[in-house]
Amino acid sequence: MNKSTRYAPEVRERAVRMVLEHQGEYASQWAALTSIASKIGCTAETLRKWVRRAETDQGQRSGMTTDDRERLKRLERENRELRRANDILRTASAFFAQAELDRRLK
Repeated sequence: MNKSTRYAPEVRERAVRMVLEHQGEYASQWAALTSIASKIGCTAETLRKWVRRAETDQGQRSGMTTDDRERLKRLERENRELRRANDILRTASAFFAQAELDRRLK
């Protein structure tokens, strides 16, 4: 069974902060992740992804930030809508051009 649980942003931020603050107390970052994840009630892999995203957003790791990712999604959505509108206008233009040609022939 696939269990999908959404965590509040405050819980995510607190968990990431705990990992970053206490990872020196553990043998590895993964040990810190597993320990803290069990306390929060999520998987270590989920917490690892949150930490990686936070590191990217803070500029400590290369990659697209959350803001850039959201902006890209918005622009791609807008681009799809504009292409769809252009296709509709192109089809309508061809339809009316053909109607005008048919009318002139009569």
